Amino acid sequence: MTHTNIWRLSATDLTALTRTGDLSVEDAVQSTLDRMDQANPALNAVVEDLRVEAQERARQLDQARANGAETGPLHGVPVTIKINVDQKGHATSNGVIALKEAIAPDDAPIVTNLLNAGAVVIGRTNTPEFSFRADTDNPLHGRTHNPWGRHISPGGSSGGAGAAVMAGIGALGHGNDIGGSLRFPAAANGAVTVKPGLGRVPAWNPGQKAERGLLAQSMSVQGLLARSAADLHLSMPSLIAPDPRDPFHVPLPWRSKDIDAPIRVAFTKNTFGYALHADVEAALDTARDALTDAGYLVEEIDPPDVFECGRNGYRALMGEVLTLMRGDIEAAGSQTIRDIFEVYFQEFPPILETDLLRMMAKRSHYAREWSLFMQTYPLVLSPFLPQPFFKPDRDTEGAEGVHEVLGCAVYSYAMNFLGLPAACVPARLAELPTGPQPINVQIAARRWREDLAVDAAAAIESRVGQMAPILWDRMATGT
Repeated sequence: MTHTNIWRLSATDLTALTRTGDLSVEDAVQSTLDRMDQANPALNAVVEDLRVEAQERARQLDQARANGAETGPLHGVPVTIKINVDQKGHATSNGVIALKEAIAPDDAPIVTNLLNAGAVVIGRTNTPEFSFRADTDNPLHGRTHNPWGRHISPGGSSGGAGAAVMAGIGALGHGNDIGGSLRFPAAANGAVTVKPGLGRVPAWNPGQKAERGLLAQSMSVQGLLARSAADLHLSMPSLIAPDPRDPFHVPLPWRSKDIDAPIRVAFTKNTFGYALHADVEAALDTARDALTDAGYLVEEIDPPDVFECGRNGYRALMGEVLTLMRGDIEAAGSQTIRDIFEVYFQEFPPILETDLLRMMAKRSHYAREWSLFMQTYPLVLSPFLPQPFFKPDRDTEGAEGVHEVLGCAVYSYAMNFLGLPAACVPARLAELPTGPQPINVQIAARRWREDLAVDAAAAIESRVGQMAPILWDRMATGT
């Protein structure tokens, strides 16, 4: 492979070369920086270029390996970090103009863990204001575009990460997810991700002025977007390394004991009255067949009430947001984000005061129902969204727009409220009148068993193939 094309390598293939010295980290990083120069101007995915730091770190890693130092599992892998997480010496702006000088005093645990594993941070990626949209645009850095074309939103809030990793700007992209912010960009861009479960990846921003609300703490998780399921298996064990700054982190290994085969999978097409698009149904059927052929026992059965759990969970989150964040949004947010939040409060009427405490308590009921169900069905295959991904700025189009973007996404935020892991993987490339579009499905897993969800994603990927090579060919030819 030529220096020009090193950026195409997966993290798994890249580390097989860098750890032996067959490929220098300096060459790997430079190829990715060259790709960023080529692709990013049209995408605006990376909004802070860290090439100087990256090139120096690459040289240091190469020298250390040459001197006999042990290499980490992500030795030389180019990665990006989302701008809502602390990276020492850089602004944690969260897409907000008022925070553009909020320089982080230290690295967040996820940054520490990636660096300890040998990764090289090449840039920081875009997010919407306050990281609270399923699309990515803000007054500070502007709009991020989807590499498949401008007919599709890049997703959010980790839209910069999703667009970057699929365009070849880094083999891994850091993101986070409070209601779908890893899985929306995965679905929009055709990436693979796993939303970790509650407590799985240590999290904290050293520069934060106060602790986040209890629901924000229990629903938000840190993770990665990748181009292949194998790269999640490679990278996630490093992400879950303990950090004492997160007192509620659960220090379990990535792999737990095997479950007796065949693993039973609950399969549902239930979209709770929302129309199920033919391409989404075809993607679900392909995923079901792939799992069946891989030896899973797939049974069509509905899991416990996703709609009630998801809607109540998001309404509770909106109650916390209204109570703890509205002042900041009103003071520092653009008119666009303020208008969107007003429609959020209409779509998800906030649960407040005593009722909020009761709903936070009822969360255990929902989680228990799922825990019992998953004793029989360790995995649940479902739609992620009932329709193909929406267009940019759809959530600025009033109640109808927000309803299409978030109202129907109950399989997404239900998993956050439950604290369960959920993978999102492409199962079809739809050729729609507006243009090509990946269609992703979701695989939820038992608590602490992200590895099972990624195994299932790998089985689906083996049938469907990876989206990135197709995308790169289209980007090269402009089709």
